[in-house]
Amino acid sequence: MLAATAAVHQFAATLGNEQATVRLAGDLAALLRRGDVVTLSGDLGAGKTTFARAAIRALAQDPALEVPSPTFTLVQDYDLPRFPVVHADLYRIGAPDELAELGIEDADHAVLLIEWPERAGGALPANRLDLAFSLAPDLGLNARHVRITGYGSFAARVQRLEVLRRFIEQSGFGDADRHYIQGDASTRTYERLILRERRAILMNAPRRPDGPPVRNGLPYSAIAHLAEDVKPFVAMARALRERGFSAPELFATDLAEGLILLEDLGTDLFVSGDPPGPIEDRYAAAIDLLVALHRADLPPVLPVAPQVEHRLPDYDLDALTIEVELLLDWYFPFHGVSLPASERAEFVRHWRTALARAIQAPRSWTLRDFHSPNLLWLGAREGIARVGLLDFQDAVMGPHAYDVVSILQDARVDVPEPLEIALLGRYAKGRLADNAQFDPSAFVELYALLGAQRATKILGIFARLNLRDGKAQYLRHLPRIWRYLNRALSHGSLAPLRAWYEAHVPAPNGG
Repeated sequence: MLAATAAVHQFAATLGNEQATVRLAGDLAALLRRGDVVTLSGDLGAGKTTFARAAIRALAQDPALEVPSPTFTLVQDYDLPRFPVVHADLYRIGAPDELAELGIEDADHAVLLIEWPERAGGALPANRLDLAFSLAPDLGLNARHVRITGYGSFAARVQRLEVLRRFIEQSGFGDADRHYIQGDASTRTYERLILRERRAILMNAPRRPDGPPVRNGLPYSAIAHLAEDVKPFVAMARALRERGFSAPELFATDLAEGLILLEDLGTDLFVSGDPPGPIEDRYAAAIDLLVALHRADLPPVLPVAPQVEHRLPDYDLDALTIEVELLLDWYFPFHGVSLPASERAEFVRHWRTALARAIQAPRSWTLRDFHSPNLLWLGAREGIARVGLLDFQDAVMGPHAYDVVSILQDARVDVPEPLEIALLGRYAKGRLADNAQFDPSAFVELYALLGAQRATKILGIFARLNLRDGKAQYLRHLPRIWRYLNRALSHGSLAPLRAWYEAHVPAPNGG
């Protein structure tokens, strides 16, 4: 292991009682990742084991978990939901070379909590988090001072932790219990804050750095119009609420730091069972919401803050095309297939020709991720307000059919074809009720086109999540997406694309 690097960020905190120590442990638990090393230093009785116990319980999401001190066993292992944790106590280590006998140097699959790290000498990693505890007898028997230091790559995360704690304190939730929420496929993180009867969700979404240029000097995110900060979320949340839709209320925002404290819409989902399946009346309510959204005259420019506006990007041909190219960039390599440049060019040509119809279609707010993981049921409300909306920061001005496809060809849930057809009919009937010019057959053609586009994109995204990010759990959805894709490609208007797919695209295992 290497000596600590020059990158360091440090701040101090005072913990007035044991509950404050538990809250700090929850703060840090939300930031930890597989492979992290956390060192806990301080005299006997300073609070190292108390903190480690609280951190392990927070990671386990079990406040009653038995967490014995490793003073005599030296090492305790925990197989927890997010990643394993190894808790080591080096007090009885006589020399750093004895560490090899414990095996902790090989624990890069886990988070490593080390008490008495000074016994490790120079064997500590360059990138680590250190918490140095000391007694604070003038403040009370259970009060402690703690100095939190991030070394190397941990310095930025400790700086972020300091910003988070300040934001939560200023928002009136400084004494809240914090519970990590399993997030989506993005880099955002979420926590549920509970302070007596008050509840809120903390969204931690620092500005996303641009990726490498992929076309015309622009990164993928810019071409596909993906939000790079929280301003689009703030603008859309307020605009949706003003029009009677149940986006979360925003309690506090820090636009520069990418922090939002928002309304907790609960945990009542749109699916049930094992494996989960659609709750039909809730999916019907989601369709009714889209009918209401698509009948409205919606502006492309929305206020964010004084002198700050957000313009919804146009879901243009370049954005729609670069999304389907994810199939070529990630799904084909996942199957070990190399596609000749001529075939790639033919694929793009077919898609740009087909997607011209989507560009010409009527446009409105397209939420873009309108499917079961981003919807919550608010049964105490009325009508479309029963549909709680969570994920809309990537909203664009796009064709109406896209969000209808998103919910009726739900990427993570099997939507039976009869239910899909029935709800598609419900949407058409709702649109015809207030727009006699609505053309159901033209809409179905567009629905098939965007269904094929979306399924193609998701095959690439889920393959990328596996290959690039190590998230193999998304592969289990590939057969479902493949079925949706073939269902969409069966529409006669997509015959050229169907022929290309049949000739070149490998089916997933189980597809």
